[in-house]
Amino acid sequence: MTFESFRSYCLAKKGVTEDYPFKGESVWMKVMGKMFALANVEEFKMGQELVPPFHFINLKCEPEKAIELREKYPAIQPGWHQSKKHWNSLYMDGSLSDVLIKALIDHSYEIVVAGMPKKTQDELKNK
Repeated sequence: MTFESFRSYCLAKKGVTEDYPFKGESVWMKVMGKMFALANVEEFKMGQELVPPFHFINLKCEPEKAIELREKYPAIQPGWHQSKKHWNSLYMDGSLSDVLIKALIDHSYEIVVAGMPKKTQDELKNK
């Protein structure tokens, strides 16, 4: 998956906007103002390592599913700089299929929407 395909896939979802906080180092994909995905878009230091643009995507995940994914795929690790229980980092090393990445983007979006107040969910449905 490329950054552009990630970006397009997320923005095609209902109610999604993008934000570039932290001097534009990362993009935050938000549904109705709540983040469901982020990715680095600039080269930056991750620990002691300098990583290239689109090195990882962070996605929200149900805790049990997060553990299963981490055990099955070496490129899926606990969320970098986020709750290790509820977020995964997907490293864009080419080992994860686009089908899997899209399914996990969908899962993250659905979790965030499900956690919204009913009024916000209704607003989203009417967009």
